[in-house]
Amino acid sequence: MFTLSPETKEDWWEVEALYDLCFAPGRTALSSYRLREDISPVASLSRVARDGEGILGGAIRYWPVRVSGQRVLLLGPVAVHPTAQGEGLGGALIRDSLDQAQHEGWARVLLVGDAPYYRRFGFTRLNGVEMPPPTNPDRVLGLELEPGAWDGVTGLVERDA
Repeated sequence: MFTLSPETKEDWWEVEALYDLCFAPGRTALSSYRLREDISPVASLSRVARDGEGILGGAIRYWPVRVSGQRVLLLGPVAVHPTAQGEGLGGALIRDSLDQAQHEGWARVLLVGDAPYYRRFGFTRLNGVEMPPPTNPDRVLGLELEPGAWDGVTGLVERDA
């Protein structure tokens, strides 16, 4: 049994170690990390999942970015410790944080990921939204938290200033 809670400053390095374990230390070379440099994650949406003994089982973070001047949430990374994979923990982190994002009034969410996995949460391929290279355009996915939120929103994903 895992409990989801907001990520705290004290969780930071443990979460970073989980991301390194799940994605390898070279993960920070990915183009999405250029959008995150020197910007804090959205604290109210970043979550950790701990078991009854306090052991970290998963984590998710979101970052503010812009597309065509519109604010967008960039989901990721989301990771589940290998010993807890297959138990639905990643899905729980995603659903919980997306519900909170909608409650807070965010309109749209973006991620780079596998469409077959993220489709179950309502994500679809975004045409005309470009992540910094090198990013496979088929992996650029979006979700509307408000109907029509992605209508007319195209262009390069940029850092939120």
